[in-house]
Amino acid sequence: MKTQENPLPLLSAQNTRIGKNRYQKLFLLLLIIYPFTGLVYGQQIPLAVKGDLISFKKHVLTTEFLAEGVAVGDVNQDGLIDVMAGAYWFEAPHWTMHEITKPVKYEYDKGYSNAFVCHAMDVNHDGWIDFVRIGFPGKEVMWYENPKNQGGYWKAHAIYPTLGNESAGFYDIDGDGNLEIVGGNASTGEIIWLKAPTSAESKEWKVYTVSQKESPGAAPFSHGLGIGDMNQNGRMDIVIREGWWEAPEDPTHGGWKFHPADLGEAAAQMFVYDFNGDGLMDVLSSSAHELGVWWHQQMKDERGIVTWKTHLIDESYTQTHGLSLVDINSNGLPDFVTGKRFFAHMGSDPGEFDPPYLYWYEYIPGENPTWIPHRIDDDSGVGVHVVTQDITGDGLIDIIIANKKGVFVFEQERK
Repeated sequence: MKTQENPLPLLSAQNTRIGKNRYQKLFLLLLIIYPFTGLVYGQQIPLAVKGDLISFKKHVLTTEFLAEGVAVGDVNQDGLIDVMAGAYWFEAPHWTMHEITKPVKYEYDKGYSNAFVCHAMDVNHDGWIDFVRIGFPGKEVMWYENPKNQGGYWKAHAIYPTLGNESAGFYDIDGDGNLEIVGGNASTGEIIWLKAPTSAESKEWKVYTVSQKESPGAAPFSHGLGIGDMNQNGRMDIVIREGWWEAPEDPTHGGWKFHPADLGEAAAQMFVYDFNGDGLMDVLSSSAHELGVWWHQQMKDERGIVTWKTHLIDESYTQTHGLSLVDINSNGLPDFVTGKRFFAHMGSDPGEFDPPYLYWYEYIPGENPTWIPHRIDDDSGVGVHVVTQDITGDGLIDIIIANKKGVFVFEQERK
């Protein structure tokens, strides 16, 4: 594959005949719906550039295996964005290491950490960023209360005892601009979503049920989950690789209708977007433990019958267990970031001993959309999710990851 300095030809087929403005409008709407993709509100959007003018400066925060997920936020209220991973937070700009809770020693070839997907948010509405941690699949979800620069371990609070699906994560289900936790009740097999407290007086995380018991996608080691407006009615539906649940008018009530669909193999995060500009929403997914990154094309015949066709984007490396849809080159179009999860199954997966690559893929829209791969690094990879956000304040999207290789910040730079 090609590096950023020497880009590859397009991985899929042909050129675009769809107007660029249409894609830009769709993607700007998507960024409003998905704040985790990295849009910085109130900040000037930088000029669009070609992909080969973009590089990333690698910051190694630690080479110790702490976690397979990461979060970012201004922990100490000094105006700089810090990084949180596992039992530690790293203070910007020099990435000084501080303990959140008592550290546990993990060996990359002998097991897993207790921190998978993570997020920074002010849970208790005291004006300070807290740390929310989804643990090992099927285990507990916790949040850690920021001590407000007073030192000591952060107070731990339980959110939910057993959350399923390895791509469970943080999404805005009800459209209020705040992210909720979406995953499975691993003990019952129901898809659920958890809403954080809405005021300082409220301590409760409310639990809402989406599906029947023993539903696909809810088990601890299920793979593949995301949200998006699949039928374009303004509501956030929940997508898994076996299909999607159609959101009712009020997502806190029951009545989510399941639409079976073949959306590929065991996957990481899944994203909804009209990639070929035909007016139907498609799905992007990546293989969690095997080979393949795909887009799944939604097709509808004259009778309104929906079928799906899977298109391969890349299969040059394995275990793309973290995926983020984000506009890297500032052109208003959704690129994506993924890479190889290092030693996901302690050496038993295909390509386990290959270099842990990290790539971003430049999206070229059209009736037959294509993606240009740009190699960022070959000694990091991804964890079970990827944070893509401007953490330096320059308007450019940075990439933050934690996995068995350590914790890394990739700061975007331009020629």
